[in-house]
Amino acid sequence: METIEEITKEILNCKKCDLYKTKTNYVPGSGNEHAEVVFVGEAPGREEDLKGEPFVGAAGKLLTEMLSKIGLRREDVFICNVLKCRPPNNRDPSPEEIEICGEYLKRQLDAIKPNMIVCLGRFATKFIFDLFGLEFSSISKVKGRIFEAQRWGKKIKIVPIYHPAAILYRPQLREEYEQQFRKIGELLSKKQPTLFDYI
Repeated sequence: METIEEITKEILNCKKCDLYKTKTNYVPGSGNEHAEVVFVGEAPGREEDLKGEPFVGAAGKLLTEMLSKIGLRREDVFICNVLKCRPPNNRDPSPEEIEICGEYLKRQLDAIKPNMIVCLGRFATKFIFDLFGLEFSSISKVKGRIFEAQRWGKKIKIVPIYHPAAILYRPQLREEYEQQFRKIGELLSKKQPTLFDYI
């Protein structure tokens, strides 16, 4: 069985699409390779591209804050994106890029075998829904709902929510966002009571 380390080495040498020509750093993902929960975003942004780490800009700070509110540290979870290189000028990923790079994400998920996948934003949600045979309409229709799928010989939960960048642009959504993270915390607390005694 593949390890996250082996997949990461391959990502760091990838030339399967043209994004490697314009990126500064590959951003394979980081965190606990035995994580209960994986957070999946769309693609690295400017800060992520510079540092080679996922979610380290303003949106990443918000994600870290939300995790801490439910008793989790970044090193407790695994955080990654569908794309492992930043698209130029932060443009949307192309279908071809998603198809090529998404193979790495599939392999990462197979290596980790999480109990929950939290999809951050519409691109991540559509990719994960397609992968697990769920029907995706729009992020506004599915956000905050709990979906279940069978994989790796167990039932896993899929939770689509807005990308943290959307909350920075629309602060009025923050309260709802915090509620969604509380729900994630409550779902996980059934597995890890020690982390969530105070919820």
